[in-house]
Amino acid sequence: MSPKHKESKHPNHYVKQYLCCFFLHHINDINELNKELYCLVHTIKNNFTDVTKTILSAVLILSLLLIGCGGDTEESNPAQNAQFNGWGGGGFGGARVTSVETEPVMRQSISEQVKSFGTIKAQDVVAINPQVSNRIVKLYADLGDTVRQGQLLAKIYDATFKDQLQQAKAQLEQSKVAIKRDSTQFARQKRLLESNAISQSEFDIAFATYRNSVSQYQSSVASVTQAQENFNNTEVRSPVRGVVISRTGAEGDIASAGQTLFEVANLVGYETRIYLPVQDWKAVKIGQEVNLRVSNEKESSAKGVVSRKSPQLDATTGLGEVVITLTEIGPNIYPGVLTENVISIVTKDRAIVIPRSAMVEKVETIVEPESNTIQLQRTYSVFVSQGDSVAQLRPLELGIEQGDRIEILSGLNPGDNIIVTGQQSLQDRGSIRVASGSDFQSPQQQRVGGDDQAGNGQNRQARQGGGRPGQGGNAFQNMSEEDQAKMRQRLQNMSQEDRRAYMDSLRTANASGN
Repeated sequence: MSPKHKESKHPNHYVKQYLCCFFLHHINDINELNKELYCLVHTIKNNFTDVTKTILSAVLILSLLLIGCGGDTEESNPAQNAQFNGWGGGGFGGARVTSVETEPVMRQSISEQVKSFGTIKAQDVVAINPQVSNRIVKLYADLGDTVRQGQLLAKIYDATFKDQLQQAKAQLEQSKVAIKRDSTQFARQKRLLESNAISQSEFDIAFATYRNSVSQYQSSVASVTQAQENFNNTEVRSPVRGVVISRTGAEGDIASAGQTLFEVANLVGYETRIYLPVQDWKAVKIGQEVNLRVSNEKESSAKGVVSRKSPQLDATTGLGEVVITLTEIGPNIYPGVLTENVISIVTKDRAIVIPRSAMVEKVETIVEPESNTIQLQRTYSVFVSQGDSVAQLRPLELGIEQGDRIEILSGLNPGDNIIVTGQQSLQDRGSIRVASGSDFQSPQQQRVGGDDQAGNGQNRQARQGGGRPGQGGNAFQNMSEEDQAKMRQRLQNMSQEDRRAYMDSLRTANASGN
């Protein structure tokens, strides 16, 4: 039969032939399928028009994709699986291989910690209240001032209190004169009574007068003392050495007795108070060490110790108060600074510790039919690399936790290589490929070019060549700046084809001249 007669065959004939090849893939092996497809492709190429070729080729490519994406069973040809291993599960054969990163298990130190926030303040804050009420005429201290003990802070108008003091002193002088007179009269009446010159009643009157003068004198002394105290209290002085942290009055205001005018922090140390829930409050003991960290710092800003602990919980909040006294103070510790307080409860020096991110969490929902409630049961496990090729799933028993690290009580041994990257998509006994950490990082920008002069010279020469090797380098390299400007102006008026032809001629002339 002639080729022309062969071309008259209907395309359905070749589609049927191709479908037989397609089903042959599922019946025999991939080698037989390859032979049939090879013959079919050449038949299409040699016997059909372009349109028919395009249609049949599209059908052929689509079916090949279906073959590749179809799932292979475990009874597939082992040789076929070995041919396409590494492409993951699917029609290319072979089990999926996951790239992972591993990390050896080691013994480390870990601590169970209680964390809470508190505000730094001075251990002793003294509230200074005026003892007399009147107008403030002068202030001698302001916020942030360091004051010594007894230093004058404010002056209150004292004219009234000065007059009261003078009046009390005058009354005291009168009492002194009266008691001197009555004491003399009493002594005289006593002698007359002994000589029976006066009656007993006259003596009693003299004695009563004397006692009244003594009482008046004592009252005058007390009045002078009170008036002197009020006059002295018109000067408000600091009872301690410290820093003024509050001032509520201004010059011209009326200072009232009992109203706080200044607050002075005694410079004997700092402390912070935190409030903990009952479980943490029970775990905290007096004497435990505390690390304090300001929110904008990575490392500890100060150190302290638990100095006091409330014996009861607050009835409203249910929290227990714990007082922390600072023992080491950093440069960023001031009264009023908010700090995170970390109290170490228990420390284990040689514990098996892994990063929390390496664990795989499994959550199961459990329905309690009796109570008609739903509970969540969480279990934790980790994948261990065996021979850098198989991932084994191991259940874990967890211990104490510190930040992103957690103690493992059972399930791991020191030296085991746990999978820390890529474990979320793994299954037990799955195939893995251990990769380095750089395989999981984003591509880095590479440095281009060398440092040696020869390499730089070659790079410059290649750039001057305009991308055309062997054609004489830059056509402008032997021209002056004026000629180069004229040449650029001329090239701008040319078409692209004329410009290319002209530049080629210049490079050829330049190369022949060299």
